[in-house]
This record gives sequence, structure tokens and C-alpha cells, in this order.
Amino acid sequence: MSLMAKLLGTARTVRDLPAAPAPGTVLAEAERLRVRLGERTVLDGADLTVRAGQVLALVGPNGAGKSTLLAALAADTPAAEGTVRVAGRPAGEWSAAELALRRAVLPQAATLSFPFPVEDVVRMGRAPWAGTEREDEDEEAVRAAMAATEVTEFAGRPFSALSGGERARVALARVLAQRAPLLLLDEPTAALDLRHQELVLRICRERAAAGDAVVVVLHDLQLAAAYADRAAVLHGGRIAAEGPPAEVFTAGLIGEVYRQPVEVLPHPAGGTPLVVPVRQR
Repeated sequence: MSLMAKLLGTARTVRDLPAAPAPGTVLAEAERLRVRLGERTVLDGADLTVRAGQVLALVGPNGAGKSTLLAALAADTPAAEGTVRVAGRPAGEWSAAELALRRAVLPQAATLSFPFPVEDVVRMGRAPWAGTEREDEDEEAVRAAMAATEVTEFAGRPFSALSGGERARVALARVLAQRAPLLLLDEPTAALDLRHQELVLRICRERAAAGDAVVVVLHDLQLAAAYADRAAVLHGGRIAAEGPPAEVFTAGLIGEVYRQPVEVLPHPAGGTPLVVPVRQR
């Protein structure tokens, strides 16, 4: 029995554990989703499908509804209208424990009230598996997640003593250690330097190649173009376009959505679109 199971006082139980999804399996979907926050309608009729084996980037200007859509897919924010399904079932039909086996969520801000060591923070991602046959994977999952995010060297340091970028990588390690087939990541590169931005998106690609579905909110259109299989461009609470970045990142659409004239050029090495603001001289 793992340390987590001992601390929780749980015995090994039999639960309906998620199987590895086949490529292309729909792991989450939103239909005609409408979400209100206070008096404001943040999402108004959004439709989105998330498939195993793909990285889906949510992009758009501030206030477009990216984080709200991610939170709705995670079943953390309720919908006023419409439906959210996770693993083929309405999100509300899953218990919190069952949902945690099927999706892992990285919020924008990673905060803790107590100075837990980094390794313990990462180990928290294994809590959903306590008492199941997969708790035997705990140690290996924690080691692998910390190695992938390059946080092993400060495993014993208090989380509160880390820089913002280091905290962001530890928070991602916790999500990876959870080993859910659906990863929902809200601006995972926001606090990171150039090297670690690329590292995080490579991890996203690796998880998709291994069969997971990854939904990631990004502000950097170049990262989205380079690493995402599909991009959903949000505008005014709706999805203005969705598809491969090479198809949806057009000068007309991006210029209209961001209210900033742009040029879209092919990258000289790989042909992925480069979005360049038009600047007055």
C-alpha cells in the first residue's frame, strides 16, 4: 500500500479505472455551452471536441473565454446552458473521485498554504489512485514527472521557497504524476523562460503521442502553431474558428479577433505559420 493510501487510511478497493483510450477517442466535449460569471456571459454557445492523441490549443485575446472553457471542460465551472461530457458521460454524473481518474487540471496559479516539500506536492497528484491497483505506480510516476519537468534537483525544497517559474513546473509535474488520460492546462508557459516554455510544449506533444488528450490555453500563437494539432480561436465567448493552426491562423481572422493587423508567414524551417504584428514605423 502506498504512503498516500496509508495516510488516508484506505484499503485497496476495486474501482472502474479508465482504460487507455484508442487514438481519436472523444475524451471531452462541449455542446452549445453557455457560462455566466456574475452578470456577464463569458461563453455563449461554444462547441468543442477533445480527442485522444491530440494537442488542442485554446487561443484568443484576454477575456475571450479560454480559461472559462477549460474550467467547464474540467467540470469545475458549471454551465448555465449546454452539455459537457467527460469520457462519454455528462460531467455531472461522475463523482469527484471518478473524475479525478479521468482528467487532470493545471490552473493558472499554483498556491499552497503550507510549505510542503516539492516531492510531496508532486505526490499529491497520485491521490486519486490511492487504494486502487495502480497505487503501485506511485513512486515511478512521481520520479518520472519530476524528471520530465526538471524539478528533481529541488525535490526537498519547500514549495513556497521556489520562484514563480519553478512553482509552475512543479504544478505541472503534479498533473503529470496523476496520469489521467485528459490533461487540461491553463497557461502552463506564462511564468516560464524560453527553454522551459519549449520543454512544457514538448511534454504536451509527448503525452499526446502516448495517447492522452491535451488541452492547453496559450497566449503565444507561435507555440500553438508549432506544437498543437488543432487550435480553437475564441472571440467574444464563441469559437471563431477551429482546426489545424496552418488553416485557422490567417491574417484576416487573427487581425480581426485580436484587433491588431498581422502578417502570417511560413516558418522557413518547417512551414508552420508565424504570426507577426504589423508595426507602424
